[in-house]
Parts: sequence; structure tokens; C-alpha cells
Amino acid sequence: MSEMTAATPQLLRRVSAGAVLDFMRASQAVTVTEVMEATRLTRATAIAVCEDLMERGWIRELENQRAFGGYQKGRPARRFELNERAGYVLGMDVGISKATVVVSDLRGKALGRASQPFAGAEISAGERVAVIDRTAMMALNGVGASPDSVLAVGAGIAAPVDRNGNVLVTQHFWGLFDVGLKAALRDLRGWTVLLENDANLAALGDRWRGAAAGVDDVVVILASERLGSGMIDGGRLLHGRGGGAGELAFLDMVDGVGDTFGITYLARAWAADALAGKAKTSLRTHAGEIVEAEQVFAAAAAGDAVALKILDRLADRMARIIGAVATILNPDLVVIGGAVANSAGVLLEPITERLTEFTVTPPRVAVSPLGDSIVTVGAVRCALDYVEQNALDLELAAPA
Repeated sequence: MSEMTAATPQLLRRVSAGAVLDFMRASQAVTVTEVMEATRLTRATAIAVCEDLMERGWIRELENQRAFGGYQKGRPARRFELNERAGYVLGMDVGISKATVVVSDLRGKALGRASQPFAGAEISAGERVAVIDRTAMMALNGVGASPDSVLAVGAGIAAPVDRNGNVLVTQHFWGLFDVGLKAALRDLRGWTVLLENDANLAALGDRWRGAAAGVDDVVVILASERLGSGMIDGGRLLHGRGGGAGELAFLDMVDGVGDTFGITYLARAWAADALAGKAKTSLRTHAGEIVEAEQVFAAAAAGDAVALKILDRLADRMARIIGAVATILNPDLVVIGGAVANSAGVLLEPITERLTEFTVTPPRVAVSPLGDSIVTVGAVRCALDYVEQNALDLELAAPA
């Protein structure tokens, strides 16, 4: 009983500090009175908590200013705000051919970005880690941040990852990403690395700052070269037993689909097939070159018959895919994400028109505005979630 009583004041201080910090994150400059109203703390407690958080570096006090244009009796109100540069988080997108790292402040603002290619798909785990580390250091150096100021790292890979950050290695391709990244960066830099599937992070990112903002039941499909999906049900990201929730290998058995190739890959492949024949098309101006998806979309917009046929095939295929996903999960919204989303808006109307042919529970369909940043945005959100949940246990490298 005495132990419980002795622990209570410390617990109350921790709860109070967490509540104040949560309020600061969602606000700009605030007064002590506003802190009291938001957290229901007494003035004395609110002031004590703000001063403690300020001493630890999480918030800062702003210079007092009188009300504009008039005389004001008494001392001006003390104002505080989150110190968004108290530390940084990193968002990583680790693909098969390159690594991209974004540096973000504690409000989620991207400050810097760097990308580096891998020498090849079959390089060693050590070589892959070295490229990722070098890319991270380039991004940090670009904004003048030290490795010690990194509070958490979110990292997305193109393989299933379970709730504990373990890679599901049941096929060779997924095994290429099982390079011990968490342990390696902890040993090299002392960083906490939160490993996730890239499509899962895409779902987190789009729900945070994309077309799915505020939507609790959503599937985000990365649709560029290969298809993968992240699924959020009732506001909760789904992993499955081994991290395989959202994997779309079952599309091999869906009529009219048959594989997991994405929009970018198929637009390029189908354009090549058309050019190999005798069809008259403006795409022939690119003879001798690989016709990319963006060129197909542009030609279709100009009325090219071959390009329009490719778009019709893509719309039919995506309608079948979204119909299958909607039948299984019944989301409110399906978002098409990845670099191809910049061009895929033209597919929305024909996809929506056909959805009722493939599911009795058709969702809304949208394209993500985040483009090829969708994974790093989600990785930043993942890292920020960790920092926000553990802030009172984290030691800042250089308190303000």
C-alpha cells in the first residue's frame, strides 16, 4: 500500500507531462491558461510541467509580447510551444534498387532527403546496410543534424514484416531485405529502427497526409511495378500472423488478372507489344526507346487509339483487383499509390464504372497525392508515433 502511495505522485506527474506534450504537438504557441483548459491541470501544476518539459528540451518559452496596439496591465502571459527541432526522425524507403531517406522535425515537416542506388539486387547484407547508412548520413548532413539527434527511424521494405519487426522470409526476393537492419543501425548509430512493410507504411502515410486522411477503413495499393497493399481496418493497421496481411499473391488466381504486375510495368509492356506490331500510334515517335507509362497516359489524353486501349485494359484489370480486395475486406476507400499515382487519375472513372461487376460492396477509389514519397511519409509517421508514445523516456541529445 505504501509503495503504491509513494509511486502515485510520480505517475501523476508523468501523466500530466504527457497530456501537456500532446497538447503542444497539436498547437502552435499556447499560454499557461490554454494549457490548463486543455488538460484540466491547476495553474501551479501546468506551470511546473511546462518548466520541466522546457528544461528537458521538449518545449521552449517564447518572448513575452504585449497585446497589439494598446496598454495592458500586469505581466504578459507566458507562452510556450513545441521545440520541433528538439530531435529528428528518419523515414526510409528501402527498395530493391535504391534507398531513400527523409529527415523530419518533430511536427513531421520534411527537412532533407537523399537517395543512393544499390550496386545490384544480389549484393551482400553488409553492402546493403552500408548504402542505407551512407544515405542516412547524407540526408542528415544536408540539414546540419547530427546522428545523435535522431530519436527514431521508420524503415519500409518490400517484404512482409510482422508486428515485432521480423521479416517473413519464405521466398528469395523477400530474403534480400532480411539484412539485420535494426541491429546494424543500432550498433552503428545507436538508433531505434522500426521496420515495416513498404505498403503498410504507404497506408499510414496516406491516411496521415493523403487521400485517406481521417478514413478508418482503407486499403492503399502500391501499383507501379508490382502490386502490394497496406490495409487499415477500424483505424488499425493489419499485419496478420507473420506480417503477410495485404500481400496480393492471390491475384494469380483472379480471373482477368493472373499476376501482381503493376500499372507502370504493364503500360510499358503493352506499349512494347503494340509497337512490335503494325498498329498506327503516336507512341512510334519513341521508336528504339522504351515507352514509359507517363508517355502512354499522355498519348491517351491526346486521343491515341492504341494508348486508349491500354488504358481501358488497365482500368478493367484494376477494377477486378479492387473488386477482389473490396470483397475480402470491405473498405470505405481504396487508394492507388506510388509514383504512378501522378498519372493514374484518368483511370478513376472507368474503374468506378466497372466495380459493380466485380463486387457487391464497391468502395470509393482515389489516387494518392503523395506520389513516390508515400512510403517515406508513412515511415516518418511511424517514427513520430514511437517518439510521441515514448517521449518521456527519451533523452534528447542537446536540450534547448
